[in-house]
Order: sequence, then C-alpha cells, then structure tokens
Amino acid sequence: MASLSDAIVQQLLNGRYVATFGTENPNGSIHLVAVWYWFDGSKVYVATSSRSRKGRNLQADPKVSLMIDSRDPAASFGITITGAAQILTGNASQQQNAHVHQKYLSEAAIADPKVGPVFAGWDDITVQIVPTSIISWDMREADRQVFGGAFESNPGYLLPLER
Repeated sequence: MASLSDAIVQQLLNGRYVATFGTENPNGSIHLVAVWYWFDGSKVYVATSSRSRKGRNLQADPKVSLMIDSRDPAASFGITITGAAQILTGNASQQQNAHVHQKYLSEAAIADPKVGPVFAGWDDITVQIVPTSIISWDMREADRQVFGGAFESNPGYLLPLER
C-alpha cells in the first residue's frame, strides 16, 4: 500500500498524465475512460459532464478507481487509487474544473472562444475523489530486483509503444 506522500504518487498526481477512470455500469460491467485530472494535495478532481456515462454511474454508486501510469515501457511506473466520489456542481465545480483545464490547456487555448468556453460548457460537474487506497508499482525496481537490470542495460528488449 502506498501513501499520498510517496515520491511516485506525488510525481504522477502532480504531473500531466492521462488517467484511466473506472466506474460500475448498471449491468455490473466496468466503464473505463481516459480523463484529465487535478490534485490539490489531498483530493483528486476530474472534470466531466453530468450526461456522461461516468457521471451517471456515479449518481448510482460513488465507488471509483483512477489509474495513472507513466506510459513508458523503459521506465514503467504507476498508481491505482480507489475511493468514494462526491459530485460537485455549480460554482464549486466551475472552480475545480478550471484547475483541471489549466493543467492541460495552454492560456491561449483557454482564451480561444472556440476552445475554452467549449470545455467549460461540456464539463458541468466535477468528480472529487478522496483516496481510500493507493497501490503503486515501479517496473524499474522490479527490473533491478528480478531481472538484474536486464531491461535497463538492454533498451531494445522492450518494444516501443504505439503513439
């Protein structure tokens, strides 16, 4: 079990990565979607639409999972956070969504009337996640301990990911 103060957790929560967000569908299957997020030091925020599947799923069941990984085969590390979500609306949502958008969009994009207002209009709610469990992994450490650094010293062992 990891904690919010762990270096990998801090790097991923404060970095600009794309996370995978999981909720439970009405039929019991899991809905996974890529999301942007913002971390305030204790909670994670995801901007979304009240009409989205994840938004509707959370109305029925507030359990959520969020996975963030480095997406780098040569230095793969990541975290999975689980917790209960609270839906923010109105002014509280607008404030948190602005933080999310400022993390991923340039000032020029936010100021562009064809971009900034569209994101602000789409994302009418915010999912606030209070982490109850954090699991981290670091394949660089596994490489050192299990493979004796074989992957680090032979970069051609890992094939590049599609981009």
